[in-house]
Amino acid sequence: MTMGSRTTGGTDTATGTGTGTGTVGRRGFLRIGGGAAALAALPPALTACSGSGSGGSGQIRIVGVADQQQPIAELLAEYRKSRPDDRFSTSFAPTDQVQTVVRTQLAGGNAPDVHVLFPGSGSAMSMVELAKAGLLTDLGDQQWTEGIPKNFDAAYRYEGKTYLYSAGSSVIGAIYNKKVFAEAGVRPPRTWAGLLDVCARLKARGVVPIALGTQTAWVTQLITYALVPNAVYAKNAGFDREMAAGRATFAESGWADAMGKYQELQRRGFFNDNPNGTTYEQQTALVAGGKAAMAVQVSAVLANFRAAAASPDDLGMFPFPGGDDPDRLWIPAGIVVGLGVAAHAKNTARAKEFIAFLGQQENIDRWATAVSAIPFKRGPATKIDPVLDEFLPIIDANRAVPFMDQSWPNAEVQPAHFAAVQDMLAGKKDVKGALGQMDKAYGKKP
Repeated sequence: MTMGSRTTGGTDTATGTGTGTGTVGRRGFLRIGGGAAALAALPPALTACSGSGSGGSGQIRIVGVADQQQPIAELLAEYRKSRPDDRFSTSFAPTDQVQTVVRTQLAGGNAPDVHVLFPGSGSAMSMVELAKAGLLTDLGDQQWTEGIPKNFDAAYRYEGKTYLYSAGSSVIGAIYNKKVFAEAGVRPPRTWAGLLDVCARLKARGVVPIALGTQTAWVTQLITYALVPNAVYAKNAGFDREMAAGRATFAESGWADAMGKYQELQRRGFFNDNPNGTTYEQQTALVAGGKAAMAVQVSAVLANFRAAAASPDDLGMFPFPGGDDPDRLWIPAGIVVGLGVAAHAKNTARAKEFIAFLGQQENIDRWATAVSAIPFKRGPATKIDPVLDEFLPIIDANRAVPFMDQSWPNAEVQPAHFAAVQDMLAGKKDVKGALGQMDKAYGKKP
């Protein structure tokens, strides 16, 4: 699953001087453009640190999505305590910018040394897509890779080689404003029927039940992903294999039920006005400021919601109920966005040294804590954000499935999903048309 938010300028961490900041307008998923036109349109945040010196003595460039900024900044500062002469530059940008710019740079041979990398397959900057193109460096000789659970292989590895560093898994659920819930006299629901009742009571009090910001394209997928585990995988754990073999489709599966529920929430007026004209940042502000009760989001952005609230304790998170048996609830839990090392990086050895540092248990824990994730391996000192307590029993009971796009066969399905949801919310497509659009994209050869 791809995601991201604001644009932040790069910083030369050897000198501490900023290299520029800027805000980029919200746009949908951008398909990979070609050559000079794409490079000419680079956002300031990614061009600011474009020079990296020559050979092994140059500046190590790191490009990530905005939600990686906190863990990278903290861990890079720690790393440089023992390497004060090393020079780094960091830049952070929204997912749509990274999908276009970094992918173009990778293909052109002028990529950053360390860059954002999405797990599995399904997007232009996913591990499988880039590994197939020979654009990544194998990290398999690093000790931390030995701790990757076998069931996470598809997220981290391709053809036996490890290309992704990621601290662990994130969950999708409802981030909610505790004060708003308390004032309305409601509690986090545990069933779909209960959710509809809670939303109706919130709406009656003049509160937006669910804030939705689908002008930011990656937000479109979250409600679908929250509902599909119950609608599909609880009934058919082998659905992904059937899709890959051509024996199943989105349109003729539980995806239709999930998308129908998505549409029902809109039909009942449980979203804010004009979701397609509302950004992720506005969605965050609505919930943090108490004008909306909740938002279906990934736990990795909890830090952003907490930062926008009067107090971080104002916010909680609960599993979004897609069915009516609370004891058999299924949820989405996917490996969080991580980092890779470019195959043609100017400073490959030093870039790998930084990744090896991130792979130390205490640093896996620190990164996971910063993005409210569950570390892929846990040590004696590992602490997990208490907001995830309700999710852990579900994960431990094996009722969690990866984010759906992490198993899709090409980079076309995800933007088709984004567009299908936006069209459905705009009344341009019904559920059948939306899923038909996704099926068409799924069938394209990678």
